[in-house]
Amino acid sequence: MLIDSQNNQYILTKPRDSTIPRADHHFIKDIVTIGMLSLPCGWLCTMIGLPTMFGYIICGVLLGPSGLNSIKSIVQVETLGEFGVFFTLFLVGLEFSPERLRKVWKISLQGPCYMTLLMIAFGLLWGHLLQIRPTQSVFISTCLSLSSTPLVSRFLVGSARGDKEGDIDYSSVLLGMLVMQDVQLGLFIAVMPTLIQAGASTYSSIVMEILRILILIGQILFSLAAVFLICLVIKTYLIGPYYRKLHAESKGNKEILVLGISAFIFLMLTITELLDVSMELGCFLAGALISSQGHMVTEEIMSCIEPIRDFLAIIFFASIGLHVFPTFVIYELTVLLFLTLSVVIMKFVLAVLVLSLILPKSSQYIKWIVSAGLAQVSEFSFVLGSRARRAGIISREVYLLILSVTTLSLLLAPALWRAAIMKCVPRPERRSST
Repeated sequence: MLIDSQNNQYILTKPRDSTIPRADHHFIKDIVTIGMLSLPCGWLCTMIGLPTMFGYIICGVLLGPSGLNSIKSIVQVETLGEFGVFFTLFLVGLEFSPERLRKVWKISLQGPCYMTLLMIAFGLLWGHLLQIRPTQSVFISTCLSLSSTPLVSRFLVGSARGDKEGDIDYSSVLLGMLVMQDVQLGLFIAVMPTLIQAGASTYSSIVMEILRILILIGQILFSLAAVFLICLVIKTYLIGPYYRKLHAESKGNKEILVLGISAFIFLMLTITELLDVSMELGCFLAGALISSQGHMVTEEIMSCIEPIRDFLAIIFFASIGLHVFPTFVIYELTVLLFLTLSVVIMKFVLAVLVLSLILPKSSQYIKWIVSAGLAQVSEFSFVLGSRARRAGIISREVYLLILSVTTLSLLLAPALWRAAIMKCVPRPERRSST
C-alpha cells in the first residue's frame, strides 16, 4: 500500500502483467458488509416510520471512520454509489409527465421558481451579513429550497382528496411543484461547473466581473440549447424505433432491455458531459425522453430499473454516512436544531405567501397542506452537497451542516404533515358535501 505525504492511501489499479486475474478483495468485503448491515438498519427505520435512507446513512456511519472504521476502499464505494445517483435521476425523469401537470401547470411552474428566487434572495442577504461568499450562499439556498419528492409521494398514498369539480386537488399541486423542483435540480446540477468557475475567479473590477458573469451565462445557455436540440432530434427520430427494437429483442429476455436502457442512459450522460453540462442532467433527460413513449413503456422500464437503482442507492447513502461524524451533531445539536427549525419555518412561510398569490380563491385552503409538504429539505441536497464539497464550493463544516439540517428536517416532516392534514383536510370535505 502506498501512502503519500497527506496520508492518502493508494491501491493497485493497473498491473504490469495483465494476464494474471486480480481482484480488490477489500472492495468486495466493503460492499458485502454494507449490504448485510443495511438490512437491519433500513428495517429498523421502517419499523419506527422513518424513510429507509436514514438506515443506510446510519450503516455508513457505523462502518466509517467515525465508527468501526472497517471500510477500506472508500473511494471505490463512493464511485459505485455515483451510479445510484445516475439511475435515481433517470427514474425521476421517467416519472416526469407533462400530462400530469396540465391542470396545474401554471402553479407548478410559478411556485417553485418564486420560492427558489426568494430563498436565494434571503441566502444572499444573510450571506452578506455573515460575510459568506455569494457562490456559497447561492448554493446553500438552492439546496435548502428543494423538497423531497419520494417522502411527499409516500404521504400522498391513501390521502383524502375531497375536491369537487373545478377545485384544485392539493395532491396534484404538490406533485406538480415537486416535479418542477426536480427539473430545477437537473438544471442546477448542469450549471454547477460554471458555479465552480465563478467561485474560483478573482476578478476585482466590477466591469470585468459583470462581463465574466455574462460570458458564463452565455456558455450555460449555449450548452443547454445544444443539449435540448439533441434531445429534440432523439425524441423525433430515434427513441421510438430504438425502444421498439429493444422491446422486440427482449421478449422472454429482460437482459437486453436492461442493457439497452442502461446504454442509453450512459450515452446521454456522455453527451451532456462533452457539452460541459453535468452527467446527472443527461440521466434525467434520458428518463424524460423514454417517458414520452407512453405509460406502458414507462411502467415496463421502471419495473426493470428500480431494483438496480435501489441497490446502488443503498451504496450511495451509505457512502454519505462515511462522512458523517456523530460527535459534530452532538456538539452542535443546539445550533442544528435552531437552523433546522428556522429553515422549516422559512420554507413554510414562503410557500404560504407564494401560494396565496398564485392559487385561485376557491382553492386557497390547500395552501396550508401544500406548504407543509414543501417545508422539508430534499435528500438530493446530499447529492448536491457531495458535489460541492468535492469541487471546493463549500467547506467541510458547511457540508456537515447541510447533511444535518436536511436529516433533521426530514425527521420533522411527518409530524408537520399530520398536523396540516388534521387541521385542513376536513375543510374541503365539508365543502364537497355542501
